[in-house]
Amino acid sequence: MIKMYGIKNCDTIKKARKWLEQHQLDYQFIDYRQDGLTAEQLAVFCQQLGWQNLLNTRGTTYRALPPERRNNLTESLAQHLMLQQPAMIKRPLLQRNDSYILGFNAETYQQLLED
Repeated sequence: MIKMYGIKNCDTIKKARKWLEQHQLDYQFIDYRQDGLTAEQLAVFCQQLGWQNLLNTRGTTYRALPPERRNNLTESLAQHLMLQQPAMIKRPLLQRNDSYILGFNAETYQQLLED
């Protein structure tokens, strides 16, 4: 089973979902805002992908943080922020079995799903 994590109204999520649907792939969409995200799930994502990779530093939520907070982030603080404000998590996060992909790239999706 394929799981996609993200935020429903994100443009990149929309592209990724459209790609999966065009390839007639069944998937479960988990919306961080509507369905929630547990600290345990986030810890697994951080372990698999690295918390620095998971943190969406290009988004407005992250950029709104005071510079002293951004410059002194630890894994623990970053996880706390991502749980409180899921927009700070890069998306989409695609999971298939024990494989994870962050972001959307059609070629990468194709490779993961062929395995």
